Amino acid sequence: MSYLVLARKWRPQLFDDLVGQEHVSQTLKNAISADRVHHAFLFTGARGVGKTSAARIFAKALNCLNGPTTEPCGVCPSCVEITASQGIDVFEIDGASNTGVDDIRELRENIRYLPSSSRYKIFIIDEVHMLSINAFNALLKTLEEPPAHAKFIFATTEPHKIPITILSRCQRFDFKKIGQVAVQERLRFIVDQEGIEISNASLTTIARNGGGSMRDALSTLDQVIAFCGEKVDDDDVQTLLGLVSRRLLVDTLEAVLERDTRQVLALVQKVDNHGHSFRQFCQQLVELTRALVILKVVDQPEDLVDYGQSEMQELRQFSAPVTLEDLQRLLEILIRTEADLATSHFPRLTMEMVLVRLSSLPAGVDVATLIERLETLERRLAAGLPPEVRVVERQPHPVLTDVPPPQEPVEKKSEALPVEEKADKNWAGLVEFVSSRRRPRISALLEQSSLLLLELPRLCIGMPGKYFSLADSEMRQSIQDLAADYFAARVKVEFEKLGNGDKIPPSLHEERAQQESDRQKKLRENATDHPLVKSALDIFGGTIETIKPIDKGFV
Repeated sequence: MSYLVLARKWRPQLFDDLVGQEHVSQTLKNAISADRVHHAFLFTGARGVGKTSAARIFAKALNCLNGPTTEPCGVCPSCVEITASQGIDVFEIDGASNTGVDDIRELRENIRYLPSSSRYKIFIIDEVHMLSINAFNALLKTLEEPPAHAKFIFATTEPHKIPITILSRCQRFDFKKIGQVAVQERLRFIVDQEGIEISNASLTTIARNGGGSMRDALSTLDQVIAFCGEKVDDDDVQTLLGLVSRRLLVDTLEAVLERDTRQVLALVQKVDNHGHSFRQFCQQLVELTRALVILKVVDQPEDLVDYGQSEMQELRQFSAPVTLEDLQRLLEILIRTEADLATSHFPRLTMEMVLVRLSSLPAGVDVATLIERLETLERRLAAGLPPEVRVVERQPHPVLTDVPPPQEPVEKKSEALPVEEKADKNWAGLVEFVSSRRRPRISALLEQSSLLLLELPRLCIGMPGKYFSLADSEMRQSIQDLAADYFAARVKVEFEKLGNGDKIPPSLHEERAQQESDRQKKLRENATDHPLVKSALDIFGGTIETIKPIDKGFV
């Protein structure tokens, strides 16, 4: 007996077997139960999501000896013939190879005769959008006045190519792409039935590779089983599909965000040594960065990203200290790079130079911080004071910054220096100092944290619960070293986990957001209280839509 591929062997046979298309199944079952079955149906959606399978199940439900029924028996002659694609009164027509008007005229002649042994003559036309205009015109008259014994089911991936005159005579059902979790659960059921030993991680990879298509996922699973046999290894799945491991992708993004160009180049070499496509590598980086952006802006991202719970937790911890501006900038550049790699003769060099550039960019600054700096500068200039601009030596060139430069190295002592010697050193200055040292992850984490105690050598930092997992020994040592450079003294860093109900000082991020909110509130109050504005509103009966400051000295 010839081998039957998994996609055919496990083709859905009942409405309840249609994974991810419950809205279609329920509507068709209700129509059958209420005896309100239309004469023409249009099934649209991406490839491999169950359009043709649904058409066959619907045909069996209408022609079953026990029917019409919502649950065809599967054993009567009609059900058996339709399952084997040999139904005498069920015609499956390929619209791509029967595109002419003569083919439709032949179909119209066939429709005139009653079914030989079934309740209905059912015509399933796949890829119906491939029919010619003349063929559609020939079909139109039949759809307008169909015989009572005829039903039409059209399937297409491109409904916009079907004339509106045809669409208006059909009941349309849009098949959705199948979610990764649903595909993975179906794959787990199938491999258990087939006796295949495979991990959930590999099934996740296969399901994600299917791109929402159950047929594509099953075809990939067939390929994996053919390569690995009955025991599938995770590394073999990655190699077979040409995918880069998630660990390598995360390490690459981490190296970029930590500005570690040496590690970036080492990881690109590893990608090359494994024989991965650099375009595929870039595409996966884009997908991972997109997931990180979504995790930053959405509280419940499960429906927007195709990752399991454990993966989501790891990515959430990874993205916590990274600013949204850095991720958006990274995503934009990677998308452009993916397009460049399609035509590049030096893909490795292209990938290397882009990642080196990304790892050399200064950290992004949020808009509230920029506004605060500009306002401070405007106030100083309005008061006749010079701007606080210093030159800080950085490699490869000196750049201008308004952050005080680190003091000359001094011998660290065990005792704390007098407080008055550090009157100009504070928590906000420390965070700015860390940012100037191009440590974006640490500075972002400190901005989200609160200062609980600053009595050198003790520095106690309160961190929100969602970030506390990042406060490991390596993070503590990094902050201690940076703080020691800033305060020119020995510093002992302590972390404390903060709860939602704790009364704590606001973080720098919260202070800046509050200042901006207060500024906008005061600006609106000043504008609405102005006598000219009040007069204009009284005269014209208008409302205030937007308020923009024209007084640059406004505080």
